[in-house]
Amino acid sequence: MMPRAIFLILLSAALFAGCSAEQFSEEEKRLIGQLRLSQLGPLPPDPSNAVADNPAAAAFGEALFFDTRLSGDGTVSCATCHLPDRQFQDDLALAQGVGVTDRRTMPLADVSHGQWFFWDGRKDSLWAQALGPLEDAREHAGNRTAFAHLVAAQYRQDYEGLFGPLPDLSALPEDASPLGTAQQQAAWATMDEDQRGEIDAIFANIGKVIAAFQRTVAHEETRFDRFAETLLAGHEPEGDAAFNSLEIEGLKLFIGKANCVDCHNGPRFTDDFFHNTGVPAVPGLPEDRGRAQAVDKVLADPFNCLGPYSDAKGEGCDELRFMVRDSHEFERAFKTPSLRGAASRPPYMHSGQIATLEDVIDQYSRAPEAPAGHSELRGVIFTDRGRAALIAFLKTLDGPLSVGGATR
Repeated sequence: MMPRAIFLILLSAALFAGCSAEQFSEEEKRLIGQLRLSQLGPLPPDPSNAVADNPAAAAFGEALFFDTRLSGDGTVSCATCHLPDRQFQDDLALAQGVGVTDRRTMPLADVSHGQWFFWDGRKDSLWAQALGPLEDAREHAGNRTAFAHLVAAQYRQDYEGLFGPLPDLSALPEDASPLGTAQQQAAWATMDEDQRGEIDAIFANIGKVIAAFQRTVAHEETRFDRFAETLLAGHEPEGDAAFNSLEIEGLKLFIGKANCVDCHNGPRFTDDFFHNTGVPAVPGLPEDRGRAQAVDKVLADPFNCLGPYSDAKGEGCDELRFMVRDSHEFERAFKTPSLRGAASRPPYMHSGQIATLEDVIDQYSRAPEAPAGHSELRGVIFTDRGRAALIAFLKTLDGPLSVGGATR
């Protein structure tokens, strides 16, 4: 029998053996190359937001992002759920603002590379997405005229430097909104059409500057990226770029047998589309049909790309104009999240139904039937080592973020 000390030395040597390009086929290297952060490219323009890439707008948006006065009770800001030191999410199964929501907080890094926002894609721009929580009774629980009064009192110079003079708000109710409490809706009804339009324009512009700030939140290079760049250059990875045998095995599973790359593809490890993966419903929460219930919402949204507050003026709104509107595949289909940083932000899925990465792999291995609609999963059998290998690889996707070009 081999002495235990010698066995451990040999095991360690095998586990931390270096990687050579010959370990990967040309097809595997092609797939790995597509996942590198360097392939992400510049931010796509947002024609619906004229200040999307304006530094002054980003600075104004950052101030609003952290301002708890942008809520009904003065205790909730965007950063309440989108914590900068936790990848701009909150580690909770269900987001908590003024109350508790039905879904998990999504991280913000590089989200502006996508086309649809929220887990169900009910918003078609980052600025329209930013508006939703502000009036949601469980999140910020605020209202439109209150936001306008706050901007006029505290941020007039910032606002007018970007959008021109604010209208006279002195005759408007302190609290009014078409989506607020009964009293706020009644106050909104007392306002004439021009007044409502002025408030809606201010409200839209609040979303636009918050989006300008969010567009500056980006992923930084990870161990995987350093490994992939070295591998594709034909060199032997060194230092933290060197993968051990378990990480290599996990990468091979990810792009091969496990089929993860089918949906988690590209430099952000997401296809930005919607899939039913048989995720269980959460007892006690309302039925959640995912994308199936969101298509009508994005079409009816007055703040969408084709709406009166969009700077696109009907141009450059092809995603909205030509989106798939009726598909049985949308039933309980939710947006594919990015896997960058995912290893360190449990729980998982749209309502935090799955606690650990091990449980996620078991879900994909068992491929259970969906509570509604049709699951796309095709069960994969994993050994214990295979599970460990996938998790080891996913941990190589953890890395820092940058905000406004500065690493955090």
